[in-house]
Amino acid sequence: MNDHPHRARTLAATVALLAATGLAACTADPATPAAAPATSAAAAPSEPAAPPIKGKLRGYTTVKELTAAADLIARGQVEATGFRVDEVLRAANGATAKAGDRLTLTGLNGQTVDMAHMSKLEPGQTVVLYLAEDAAAAGAFSTLSGDFGVFDVTGSDDAAAATTRSQAMAVSGLLAEDPAASGKGFRTTLGQLRAVAAQA
Repeated sequence: MNDHPHRARTLAATVALLAATGLAACTADPATPAAAPATSAAAAPSEPAAPPIKGKLRGYTTVKELTAAADLIARGQVEATGFRVDEVLRAANGATAKAGDRLTLTGLNGQTVDMAHMSKLEPGQTVVLYLAEDAAAAGAFSTLSGDFGVFDVTGSDDAAAATTRSQAMAVSGLLAEDPAASGKGFRTTLGQLRAVAAQA
């Protein structure tokens, strides 16, 4: 058959076209995204899109991390209408509070999330809270990642015990992570929480 030269030319043209396309893709401006292939209306999903994520829990491994992330760290009493500040350990990022102030506590990011696995702040509890200012409500705060931001305390002196509210949602060290303590809760003193807050 005599079409062997025709095949060779077709093959050479195809190779040249692929090489040119590959070269163009390699030298294209990386800031300019490639056009996405067109889709037809028939290919559109029939199910509604998932709602956007409104809140996300972040795990913290140390008190030092909690301290760096918190807008406000305060010791005080949980009340029926919020939280009474007895002591401010640290205020950052424009957050302000002083002893005697009453704070409004909101859910995580102002949203209700799966609270079945988190504790509830009850009136009368004495706690140290690591708080994030709620951007949606002036003067309102939420604990950092739910129970991660809650320490139960037994008093107000430096020797008072400070224990994470949850065993699972708890730091595992003061300044450095202790993998062996992960998931077992964390116990320290109020004095140590104060010292880490003062160093931040």
